[in-house]
Amino acid sequence: MSLLKRINKQYKSIFISDVHLGTRGCKIDYLLDFLKTNEAENIYLLGDIFDGWRLKKSWFWPKKHSQAVDIILEKAKNGTRVVYIPGNHDEDFRSFDQQTFANIEIVNEAIHETEDGRKFFLIHGDAYDDVCIKAPWIAFIGDILYTFALGLNSKINKCRSYFGYDYWSISAWLKLKVKRAVQFVSDFEKKVAQDGINRNVDGIICGHVHHAEIKKYDNILYINTGDWVESCTALVEHNGGRLELLDCIRDKSLISESSNIIAHESLSNPRSGQLA
Repeated sequence: MSLLKRINKQYKSIFISDVHLGTRGCKIDYLLDFLKTNEAENIYLLGDIFDGWRLKKSWFWPKKHSQAVDIILEKAKNGTRVVYIPGNHDEDFRSFDQQTFANIEIVNEAIHETEDGRKFFLIHGDAYDDVCIKAPWIAFIGDILYTFALGLNSKINKCRSYFGYDYWSISAWLKLKVKRAVQFVSDFEKKVAQDGINRNVDGIICGHVHHAEIKKYDNILYINTGDWVESCTALVEHNGGRLELLDCIRDKSLISESSNIIAHESLSNPRSGQLA
């Protein structure tokens, strides 16, 4: 499937995460297309931009991955504020918290105020993942299995493309169908939203689980930017403060604040389960 041609667009802010540069699973062509055709005053990189786990195991760094880094560096040089919040796959950069390199700010967490005055806490999201915190070895095994699924995904989509079908992610489909995976994402969202209440912010923007979403829990807006190995999604802030998730493969809105965002059950409702 050929990449969609888009005119240049200007946003107040762009938020992306889970690019996983340094892996074969990274949808680099869609990423390059997005970076080249979209501008913003602020760009937030919410972790797992590089995949240190995979790079340490097996070096993979094609020219196009360098091109993506060069585009971001060029934007920072030309006045775009670029903030890099490392994740668990690029955790080595966390030791550079509060430092600036090549006009890129590196912080482990941040607060972003939208143009309409709302405050959002920004973080990668692994801090809400009990597996990463309590059993990191399981996370490493999960990463191996996930990489296998992405490889299978690539082969399936080559066949689909040959027969004229659109891109489809088997790994994303499995996550939505397997009960434990669905429950994990649901529990993750509730933990994030509860932290938003504790921090007295209007919402939290994160990544980590590779599932783009905008949901409201009580008065907290939970936003996940998605990823660039399966869905190729990005969050954008329009002038005025409206937030919107973009499907960057099909060049369309995925979820917008202008649509009716379903308010999920209260976090204080006993049926929601106990929050960690």
